[in-house]
Amino acid sequence: MDGVHDMGGMDGFGKVEAEPNEPVFHSEWEGRVLAMVRAMGAAGAYNIDASRFYRETIPPHIYLASSYYKKWLLGLEQLLIDRGYIAQAEVAAGHATEPAKPLKRGKFTLEDVERNMVRGKFDRAAPVAAKFKPGDRVRARNIHPSTHTRLPRYVRGHVGVIERHHGCHVFPDSAATESGENPQWLYTVVFDGTELWGPEGDPTVKISIDAFEPYLEPA
Repeated sequence: MDGVHDMGGMDGFGKVEAEPNEPVFHSEWEGRVLAMVRAMGAAGAYNIDASRFYRETIPPHIYLASSYYKKWLLGLEQLLIDRGYIAQAEVAAGHATEPAKPLKRGKFTLEDVERNMVRGKFDRAAPVAAKFKPGDRVRARNIHPSTHTRLPRYVRGHVGVIERHHGCHVFPDSAATESGENPQWLYTVVFDGTELWGPEGDPTVKISIDAFEPYLEPA
């Protein structure tokens, strides 16, 4: 979807300020949010792409005013409400008031933590041959989906060159809506700065993105 989260190439937000010796968590509640997100995902309440999509639906004025883990918390709350795992009244009360809805994969115990904190594998067998190869010129499609996509807005409609392919992977656009894995080829595409930003762009700049095959067309 086209939302405030897709900030690449936008002006007026200043540079990214790195925090020297940044701690893993700034407050204890951030660690609890991470634990809840990972636990509910491991228990089958949702997949990673659906989780990302819900963070993208946070209203712009709240999104921009929220910290990283505040966004995670707000997205998690709305996702669990929409899927019937919790009720809005329970969020307001701070505790459960109704019997719990069963989860797909049951309880998440202390013994499961190490296993479930390992990132999942998203590569899949290729259903068809790849359409592109390294060196091919491609144009990023000018798409504007209403749900989750991994194609940055600032490259849409622009021409780049395939640098490499990474095999077939779960397609996030489909997974986010629980429409199946729909495996697609994934490529690294390199764009010139002037192609993206016009003749006033820095000609020495090159931007690379990883793009799924449905995002691309021959140039």
